[in-house]
Amino acid sequence: MIRYRRPKQDDPVIIYLIKKELVPHSSMSQPELEQTIQDIPKRLTRGITLVTSPYYEADPVGFIHFMIHGELLYIDMMAVASQQQRKRHGKTLIAHAENLAGSRGCTRAKVMVDQDNTRAHLFYQMSGYNIVRYIPVSRCYELEKKLQMRL
Repeated sequence: MIRYRRPKQDDPVIIYLIKKELVPHSSMSQPELEQTIQDIPKRLTRGITLVTSPYYEADPVGFIHFMIHGELLYIDMMAVASQQQRKRHGKTLIAHAENLAGSRGCTRAKVMVDQDNTRAHLFYQMSGYNIVRYIPVSRCYELEKKLQMRL
């Protein structure tokens, strides 16, 4: 089931998922990572965070955080617990974000993926995203997808 984030219940799990599933692929230094993790609760207040959980009151097993800027859906972070991967949670989360963005007039979606995150690259490419460019300073690939506007 997909629902909106509940900060008190969900943020500790979201931070755990970030540390477990995203941080190992990051090229940031340890001080940068520590600051980034400390800033997560504030970061989650900018934009929309959806979580997937087995049932409404359960803790999340995955999340997606995104922002809508005009015609652009920007996927900031997405992670699914390793034991829950390959169960369509990621596909469902991204579909909800894209549908919501499309209903608000977005025509394209963008995401940045760490160069060493092979599983994420494969996931996004299978979801219709194409590599636009490589950004050496952050060691990330920028991927983009055209969205269908939904009225």
